[in-house]
Formats: sequence, C-alpha cells, structure tokens
Amino acid sequence: MRIDVAFTPADLAGGEVAGRTVFVIDVLRASTTICAALAHGARGIIPVPSIEEAMRLAQTLDRREVLLAGERHATRIEGFDLGNSPLEMTEAVVHGKTIVMTTTNGTRALQATTGAAAVYLAGGVNLRAAGARAREALDRQGDMLVLCAGREGHFGLDDAYAAGRLILAALAGRRSRRGMNDSALVALDLARRYGPRWLQPLTASRAGQDLVDLGFREDIVYAAQEDHLPVLVQFLDRRLSLVSASLAGANL
Repeated sequence: MRIDVAFTPADLAGGEVAGRTVFVIDVLRASTTICAALAHGARGIIPVPSIEEAMRLAQTLDRREVLLAGERHATRIEGFDLGNSPLEMTEAVVHGKTIVMTTTNGTRALQATTGAAAVYLAGGVNLRAAGARAREALDRQGDMLVLCAGREGHFGLDDAYAAGRLILAALAGRRSRRGMNDSALVALDLARRYGPRWLQPLTASRAGQDLVDLGFREDIVYAAQEDHLPVLVQFLDRRLSLVSASLAGANL
C-alpha cells in the first residue's frame, strides 16, 4: 500500500503524479464551491489558472451559457458573475450553465495533476463519495495521492485535516501506517486529533480566519457539513463534472 500527501503543489516531486489516482482538496473553498455548483445542476466547470485565460475562454463560448466565477485573496474578481462561495451556487443561478473558474489556490492545484491516471475532488461536503472512490483505489491499485491546494504556496490546516479524514475513509478501519509518506502521517494525526468536528480545524486555520474577517463565516459552516452534497466529482479533459453511479466502477 502507498498513500502520499502533498500539502501544496510545490511539494510534488517530478513525476510524482504520473499514472496515479489523485484527490485534490481545497476545502476553503474551491472543493466545496465546485461540489455545490455541480450538485445544483451546473453542466460542468472549467478551471483555469489565470483571470486573463478565464476571460479569453469565456469569449470563445456562448456567453448566455457561461458563468465566470473566481476570486483572488477570497474576493470576487471584478467583472465576474460569481465569486468562490458555495452559497452563490444555487440551482436558480447555475443550472444548465458551464462555469469557467479561477481561484487563488484550488484551480492551480488541479492544473498540477497533468499525467495522473484519474483525478477527483474531495472535501467535507462529499467525503463519503470521495472516500469510497479512494477506498476503491487502494483496493484495486494499492496506491493514492492526496494533493492539498494549501494557502498561497504554504501548508493549510484546513486542507491537511481534510486529507486525513479522506485517508481514514479510504483505510476503512485498517490500522497499518506502512507505505504512507510523512505528510500522510501528519494528516492522519490531525484527523484523529480533531475527530469529526470539521468546524474546529476549519475556523482555526489561517484560511478560515481570513474568511471570517471578510464576512464569509457562513461559507465555513457550509464546508463543515459532512456529506451534505453526496457527489463524486472528476477532473477529466480539463473539465470538472459529476461521475454517475453507472460509470463509477469504469472510471477507476
């Protein structure tokens, strides 16, 4: 068994992603927001690394069918339709729309997964679905990589805790720590320290504190609702979309 965690994309060694099943986590807030948008009927989400690329891409698509979403330093980008709050992703707003999205940390982490065999999105709101897929990856391949978005290139408590919870779900009661890298061991210990109390590590994290200061505490509360959105989200062909139950086994 091999379980690796990278606390930021910069922690990835050359070729570490290649051929592996990868789970990307940015619990505050891209993972949570993307799950909310897709659960409420968005057609798909195209993550891009820059504001300029998001605007260029939107111009090539039918603007009536596209929403621009994104933030820099937690604030909605000027001229965009939406920010990066899960509370904005209501069915009335996103149903049937393609969302072009850029965020400070999460979409950049997704770009770092080039070469992976399969890429999924994980957070608290879809922990059970993501955990089941992680368990399948371990059972079938004996291997998984968890990539945390972190906070502007640095370790984030919120993502590290979420990584530990995902590993616990994947292990499904197995106690052996053999085959885990040191970051995975740290994430696992954080998950065991905080237990199922998502709100505590999320609000204690620097990302959480910044969101509270900016008036986004309700986004943290939303992100802390375990299994609120039972969706499995895959990043494939540069697009995030839901994995249907009928395709779940075939996509591993």
